[in-house]
Amino acid sequence: MYTPKHFVEPRVEALHGLIRAYPFATLVTHAADGLTANHLPFERVGEVLRGHVARGNELAQLDGADVLLVFQGPDGYISPNWYPSKHETGREVPTWNYAVVHVHGRLRVIDDASWLRRLLETLTDHHEAGQPQPWKISDAPDDHIEKSLRAIVGLEVTIDRIEGKFKLSQNHPARNRAGAIAGLRERDGDGDAELAALMTQQEESKP
Repeated sequence: MYTPKHFVEPRVEALHGLIRAYPFATLVTHAADGLTANHLPFERVGEVLRGHVARGNELAQLDGADVLLVFQGPDGYISPNWYPSKHETGREVPTWNYAVVHVHGRLRVIDDASWLRRLLETLTDHHEAGQPQPWKISDAPDDHIEKSLRAIVGLEVTIDRIEGKFKLSQNHPARNRAGAIAGLRERDGDGDAELAALMTQQEESKP
């Protein structure tokens, strides 16, 4: 991933935080017909990412494959009109701000009903936590859960390498960054609030 020094995010806690907040990843690997991409939610447990796919998915046959997982955080168009310097010199252009995390590792396919049930319990407990009446695996009939488990396999990726690119206007002076944050909040389109919040966190984390 091309990452100019301004946009390198070296803090592991920030990378893990993005994975936690945006767990839906694109998994890229080589299959029989060449490069393939699948889109799946993952749960990080220490230095391991865990998920599952339908048994018929090509990934179920790729145990041991090298993989790249891309976690996409908030993103959005940045207008040069939001930069005070644009109004003084005109020397600004549009750009796109975003945050991504790339995880490199090796795929392990797990065909174990008990392991899968524990994974699904963890995933549902996590994602149902904000519901008024959280759904649990035990809410469904046992035979339905057993049938569902037979239809999937587990995936586990040990994190061999992790890198982050947080392109959040760090190559601009503070007043331009503040202008971009204000512009995002005023526009308030899809994802703008999240991107503005991440930019604000970046500012607050500066020494």
